[in-house]
Amino acid sequence: MDVLKNKTVLITGGTGSFGKKFVKQALLSDVKKIIIFSRDELKQYEMKQEFDDKRLRFFIGDVRDQVRLHRAFDGVDIVIHAAAMKHVDACEYNPFEAVKTNIHGAQNIIEAAIDCGVEKVIALSTDKACSPVNLYGATKLASDKLFVAANAYVGDKKTSFAVVRYGNVVGSRGSVVPFFKKMKELGTLPVTDERMTRFWITLEQGVQFVLDNLARMHGGEIFVPKIPSMKVVDLAKAIGPECKIEIIGIRPGEKLHEAMIMEDDARHTVEFDHYYIIQPEFPWWSKKYAEGGKSLSDDFAYTSDNNVDWLTVEELRDLAEEM
Repeated sequence: MDVLKNKTVLITGGTGSFGKKFVKQALLSDVKKIIIFSRDELKQYEMKQEFDDKRLRFFIGDVRDQVRLHRAFDGVDIVIHAAAMKHVDACEYNPFEAVKTNIHGAQNIIEAAIDCGVEKVIALSTDKACSPVNLYGATKLASDKLFVAANAYVGDKKTSFAVVRYGNVVGSRGSVVPFFKKMKELGTLPVTDERMTRFWITLEQGVQFVLDNLARMHGGEIFVPKIPSMKVVDLAKAIGPECKIEIIGIRPGEKLHEAMIMEDDARHTVEFDHYYIIQPEFPWWSKKYAEGGKSLSDDFAYTSDNNVDWLTVEELRDLAEEM
């Protein structure tokens, strides 16, 4: 938490699940100011009621609007970029909008951060950016590439950019846990494929991972946490043991298993006890930044079905009850 001491932090998409959890954690530190940057005035109003703290500021704005970003970034030290169109179905049926928010928005963040002298920018990514099969994943892969390459655009400025990549955040809006809890009242839980696996990460873990990497980043890294996997059908059994499970088929753009590191990235990825760093393939990257890490084999892949750490039905039940 020392990384936030006396700093002004701005969170794009700050009224979302991640933003709220980040604010709750950050307000326990000696942070100077937290700016919530988002489009929805109602959500901002509701968040003001939830967090009564003079260090909070609220900016109405859209990451598509570079002029507004320049105004919002004035005097900001750290930017957490959490704004995105993230629902697979919505991106598939509104592709131009997804590109404007997830790709053009990323470019706007980068240019405003460099121009305004922001010290550190961390962008939130997703497993779907690894070997993408849907438009959401493709836009986030493009976004990741922009943030990594942005370090070459900085020149003599002090700004550095990094990315954190993790799987679906369990318990966030639109995630499967609240959906299953709602559907179990009907006696049937829909599962798209009984073979489907997913990584498991909580909001608390996601926030802590961002804070940890704000402290350790040099600029150019994609940080990937080591987290457990679970079978979606096991989660259904954990939440609704008395329910019938209905297999409904994979939806458009949906993966059977998640991936966060594939073979093509393995040759420039290093492993640590609790995380991986995908290093940039640029001449300006100094490998000394990843000293202490272990090199991986060329055929290494980190996917939800080949994970060594798995959650049982009983563990999933306990975790789901806490949410």
